[in-house]
Amino acid sequence: MTNADPQALHDVRVLLLPGWENSDPGHWQSLWEREHGDLRVEQADWLWPKRGDWMARLEEVLLQDERPALLAAHSLGCQLVAAWASHSRHTARVRGALLVAPPDIERPDMPPQLTPWRPIARQALPFASIAVVSSDDPFCAAERAAQMTRAWGSRQVDIGPRGHINSQSGLGAWPEGRVLLQSLRSPAARAG
Repeated sequence: MTNADPQALHDVRVLLLPGWENSDPGHWQSLWEREHGDLRVEQADWLWPKRGDWMARLEEVLLQDERPALLAAHSLGCQLVAAWASHSRHTARVRGALLVAPPDIERPDMPPQLTPWRPIARQALPFASIAVVSSDDPFCAAERAAQMTRAWGSRQVDIGPRGHINSQSGLGAWPEGRVLLQSLRSPAARAG
């Protein structure tokens, strides 16, 4: 643990939800796991992700601990949050979700591994959420990101041209993202 967090998140768990192919060692999610002790939700198959399997795994991990959770999702992990929330009866266990670089999985040029994730779940999320988008994300046009953000009821934060907001974006441990995550820890975040 480092002293990077002005407030410790001991009353909530942070569950890291990587996207397709997992997050590499230089990714902000991997750095948060090492520096803050956040829990990565490990999936059985990172290369050929099955939406139902990923949703079941998230549910399983969520139910292993009584504490409320914050979800820190990247890429396909954002689609996982939306799909899971549209089906689960345990959404009250989630305090909030940070949805970083949601991909447009309905684009015609998506890899075949991701086509079974269609259609995008577009129901409003039943918990507070912040969608962080990049103006030059190669996997999602700005207009499509805005459509998803509105449908989910998320507050959108545009961080400018940062690609897919991953290790290639040069964010390191991304302290600004951690501040956004912390803003979701209070039950009052839903009202904000």
